[in-house]
Amino acid sequence: MITKADKNAVRKKRHARVRRTITGTAARPRLNVFRSSKHIYVQLIDDAAQTTLVSASSKDKALDLTNGGNVEAAKAVGKLAAERALEKGIDTVVFDRGGYLYHGRVKAVAEAAREAGLKF
Repeated sequence: MITKADKNAVRKKRHARVRRTITGTAARPRLNVFRSSKHIYVQLIDDAAQTTLVSASSKDKALDLTNGGNVEAAKAVGKLAAERALEKGIDTVVFDRGGYLYHGRVKAVAEAAREAGLKF
């Protein structure tokens, strides 16, 4: 019998493979993206100290979104994360797409963060 691999398990395996080479520091943190069916979450992580420096999500009250699972919400979250990072003096990051394809909401987060002033 042919078994089909679980999509999330395959994504986690891909993410683990990429994470072997991508690490964030205090000077250049890792911009991590996680997406669920209803929301999108972004964190800037310092892997050396194992701390989250900045976070933003479609659940934030500052955004006041009705639907957090679409491209418009992803753009808003990317912009908010970039603004919060720039307030803390972070202007360069390493982009970690979380094992997802660079398409749709993940791409929207990245482009919005770039437009708001983050460099990666």
